[in-house]
Amino acid sequence: MHKWYSIFPRNPWLSIYTWIIFCFLPFFFIFRSSSPFEVSIGITLLTLFFLSYIFSFKSKSGLVYMWLSFEMMINIVMTLLFGFVYFALFTAFFIGNIRSTTGFFIMYGLHIISTVGAVTTGFIIDIELFLPQVHFITLSLIGIILLPFHLYNRNNREQLEGQLAVANERISELIVFEERQRIARDLHDTLGQKLSLIGLKSDLVHRLISANPEKAKQEIQDIRVTASTALKEVRELVSNMRSRKLPEEMVRIKQVLRAADIQLTIHGEDTLLPMPPITENVLSMCLKEAVTNIVKHSFSQTCDIVFEQQADAFIMHVQDDGIGISGNGAQLPGSGLQGMRERLEFVNGHLQIKENHGTRLTITIPIVLTNIMGGESE
Repeated sequence: MHKWYSIFPRNPWLSIYTWIIFCFLPFFFIFRSSSPFEVSIGITLLTLFFLSYIFSFKSKSGLVYMWLSFEMMINIVMTLLFGFVYFALFTAFFIGNIRSTTGFFIMYGLHIISTVGAVTTGFIIDIELFLPQVHFITLSLIGIILLPFHLYNRNNREQLEGQLAVANERISELIVFEERQRIARDLHDTLGQKLSLIGLKSDLVHRLISANPEKAKQEIQDIRVTASTALKEVRELVSNMRSRKLPEEMVRIKQVLRAADIQLTIHGEDTLLPMPPITENVLSMCLKEAVTNIVKHSFSQTCDIVFEQQADAFIMHVQDDGIGISGNGAQLPGSGLQGMRERLEFVNGHLQIKENHGTRLTITIPIVLTNIMGGESE
């Protein structure tokens, strides 16, 4: 449903106020006629034109061209009787919004021919009526020629941009779907066979544990090796995915804390040894969550981050001087602590929360499993 103001052009070249002036301008041309009969004809034509213009916006298919043709006829009569050419700009605006290429060029050509013909005839019949406004008539003719093409090209460009946006969105969905399918296939190929083997060997151990303990111990060792291999393949699969790098995350948290006017102190960043991608990804995500909680909930003035590299673990401490949290943050809305714990469980890490003139988070990620798998693969 069109609103009343949608029948006026929106920022083509002229503002809506100029178009409203064009609506009242014909009264000047009509009432300067001395004959009451001519005035009544002018008011009738004016009313019919605006009714046709409104109906053309509400009509569909072939009726649009009927109302446009009616408007062109009124344009010709208004031009010949009163020297008023400017309704042709309204018609030109509507023609520019026709989506059909054939319909656009037919109505565009007819409109130019009828308008130019009416103006030329008007100059021949009553040159004194048209000559004083020849400059405005020239500008109107230029607008009638250029305005439809401008609107037609703009509408086509907006349509193409909309189609391109839909296509890009569809491509993004397909990429995500394909990536999920790839991950599903990789997980199935990586884990399916080995988990099935572990299940079969577990059943075998259950049967052999009483009858043949030595054979059962051997099967248990095979299960352990198979599980370690599966774990290593899963870690390699995850590490091949897009992961967060700790130096990149450090740059982001510095920007966040600087924007929040929180003083940041970092210790031990240069002492960290290279770590597996999965470990670095989890550590980066936990750091991001910790800093986000400080900015949103702590009301602190400072933030201290300490990295420790031990023989069997990567450790990170995040300390603030804010209001602190209670109950290990279990009731803190949106804190992300539960998400941190879930990520750490995936790599056998753990999270410790202490009240210490604020809140102190200690994140520990062991590297024992990495060493074990590295030894087995040699």
